[in-house]
Amino acid sequence: MRGAKWSNAMSHFRISGADSSLPRSYYLKATVDAARALLGHILVHESPEGTTGGIIVETEAYLSQDDPGCHASIGRTRRNDPMFGPPGYAYVYGIHRCACLNLVTAPEGVPEAVLIRALEPVTGIELMQQRRGLLRLKDLCSGPGKLTQALGVTLALNRADLTVQPLYVGAAAVTAGPVVATTRIGLRPEKGADLPLRYYFADNPYVSRR
Repeated sequence: MRGAKWSNAMSHFRISGADSSLPRSYYLKATVDAARALLGHILVHESPEGTTGGIIVETEAYLSQDDPGCHASIGRTRRNDPMFGPPGYAYVYGIHRCACLNLVTAPEGVPEAVLIRALEPVTGIELMQQRRGLLRLKDLCSGPGKLTQALGVTLALNRADLTVQPLYVGAAAVTAGPVVATTRIGLRPEKGADLPLRYYFADNPYVSRR
């Protein structure tokens, strides 16, 4: 059955707090490498309502050079300012009444980030279902706006330190593959739609689109 190997994914993780998070140095990888390497790690949000989390199964890289799809391609603005800051922080922005979560990568001053596009839900599923108003697991986190709603990630978490609670990426990871590299979603041709900067697990049923 497709995706069967993911059914026990939660057993790979122990949601234990900031001591299990990836260190800041992890985000100093080249952004394309970070976008690949983040696949299989769990993204966790500990909120007053409860803890929710999912395995990162799809990402997109946004680069500071030759990438018109990157928000920083127009220069530094109030909106994209977090991208210019130190790595390992959240860049959360709003679009179409949804929040999108990016993880800032590269050295400070180099405006790059990885967009989290899809998660496989693994913990706090009932809370995710309540927030989304949906029951089917595949519908909870299969898109950047869906996953932020499911995890309760809002604009208030813009600039959040990803190495500590409440929003962090766990150090443990599921080893799976192969990884597909393809073009990003929702960009116009003049915005770098042809750049192969989207990465996802080929056999995972929770990705947003193939």
